[in-house]
Amino acid sequence: MHNALFIALSSLSVFVILFMAGTAISYLFLFLSSMRKVMREGKLEKRSILDDLSLKDRTYPVSILVPAYNEEVGVISTVRSLLTLDYPEYEIVVIDDGSKDQTLAKLISAFQMRQVDHATRLTLPSKPIKGVYQSAAYPSVKVISKENGGKADALNCGINASVYPYFCAIDGDSILEQDALMKTMKPIIDSEEEVIAVGGSVRIANGITISRSQVEKIELPHKPIVIMQIIEYLRAFLIGRLGFSRFNQLLIVSGAFGLFNKGAVIHAGGYTEGLIGEDMELIVRLHRVNIENKLKKRIVFIPDPVCWTEAPETFSVLRKQRIRWQRGLAETLLAHKKMLFNPAYGAVGMVTFPYFLFVELLGSVVELIGFLIIIIGIFFTILDPVIVGTIFAVSILYGSFISSLAVLLEELTLHKYPKVRHLLILFLWALTESLWYRPLLVLWRIEGLLNTFKKKADWGNMERKGISSNEG
Repeated sequence: MHNALFIALSSLSVFVILFMAGTAISYLFLFLSSMRKVMREGKLEKRSILDDLSLKDRTYPVSILVPAYNEEVGVISTVRSLLTLDYPEYEIVVIDDGSKDQTLAKLISAFQMRQVDHATRLTLPSKPIKGVYQSAAYPSVKVISKENGGKADALNCGINASVYPYFCAIDGDSILEQDALMKTMKPIIDSEEEVIAVGGSVRIANGITISRSQVEKIELPHKPIVIMQIIEYLRAFLIGRLGFSRFNQLLIVSGAFGLFNKGAVIHAGGYTEGLIGEDMELIVRLHRVNIENKLKKRIVFIPDPVCWTEAPETFSVLRKQRIRWQRGLAETLLAHKKMLFNPAYGAVGMVTFPYFLFVELLGSVVELIGFLIIIIGIFFTILDPVIVGTIFAVSILYGSFISSLAVLLEELTLHKYPKVRHLLILFLWALTESLWYRPLLVLWRIEGLLNTFKKKADWGNMERKGISSNEG
C-alpha cells in the first residue's frame, strides 16, 4: 500500500514538474518576444509623431463608452479626465445601467446635464433607454440612462447611441493618460484599418494622485496585497499580452481600456449578454469571425498608452474579483470550444486556445497539486526530498522569477515608477509571490472554475474608495 502511494505521488510529481517547467519556458519565450519588441521599437512613439497625428485629418473620430453601475465614487473623475484628452475629435457616452446609488444624479449635477430627445439605432439588442442627457457645459458629453441589463448590455446600448466609427470602452472608475487615446489609435492608422482592436496597459491607481484630472504623482501603495497586484498586472500586460500580440494571437483586451472598430464589433454581434468575461469573449469572437471569413484583420496590444484603475485593497474583495475573472475565462473557452485543436482556426485554435485552456484555466489545478505535494513532502516522509525540492524550485521559477522579469520589462518600457526605490520594492516583493500570493490566487481560481456553471452573471462591482485627488 505504501509503495503504491509512493509510486502514484512520484508519478504525479513528475507530471507537475514537467507541466510547470513547460509553462515557465513558455513565459520565458513570451518575455523574450516582448523584450525584443521593446528593444527594437523603444517607446511607442516620439512626441513629434504624436503631434503630427493630432491633426484632425490624420485620425478617426472616437466615441468613448463608459458603462457605469453604482460608480458614484469614481465616475466624475473619470469623465473629467476624459475631457482633457489630447485628441482632435471624440465624444463621451456614459451609460448608467440602472444604478441604485447617486451615479446619475451626480453626473447631471457635475456636468450640467439636461434631458434631450435622442434617436438611437437598435443595431444591437439592449434594455430600454429611460432617458438621454447632454451636458450644457460640454456638448460632447452625454449620459444614457437605461434599465439594468449588465455590462455587456450597457456597452451594446452605448454602441447603438454612439456616432463615430471607432469606440473606446473604459471602466467607470478609470483614468486615461492625456495622450493614451492618440497612442492607441496609431496602430489603426498605420495599418490602414487592418487593425480592428487595440488594447493598452492597465495600471493600478492605488497610490497615485490626480490633479486637474491628470496623474500628478505616482507612488507605490503601502499594502502588500496591492503591490502584488501591480506586479501581477506588469506580468500579464508586458509579458503575456505583448508577447501574444506579436503573433496576432491576443485573446484578451481588458474591459478597462480597449479601442475597437465599431463596424467589426457590430458585424461580430456586439457584446454577448449573460457572460461575465464579455471583454475576452468579444476578442475571441472577433478572431473567430476573421478566420471564418478569411479576413486579414489584426488585434494588437501596445504597452505605452496607460489606463489607471483602482484595485481591491482587501482579500475578500480581491477574492470575489478573481473568482469572476476565472469564471469569465471558463465561460469564454466553453462558448468557443469548437476552436480547440481545430486546424481551421490556425494558430489560434492549435496553440493559443489550448494554452489558455490548459495553462490559464486548468493550470491552477496543477499548481494546487504541486503545493499539496510540497506540504506532504515537508510534513511526511513519503516522497523523496529531491522531488519535493524540485517542485518548489520550479514553482519559484513559474511564479516569482517570471514576475521579477516583468518588473525588469517595466523599467525597459514605460518607467511609470520613477524612483529606483519603487523598482527595488517591486522586485523584492515579486520574489515572494510563490510563497503566499500565488497560492491564494490558485485557490480563488479553482473556486471560480467550480462556479462556472452558476446561471446568474452580474456586474460584481467591488468596494470603491476613489482615486486620490487634489481637485477642488
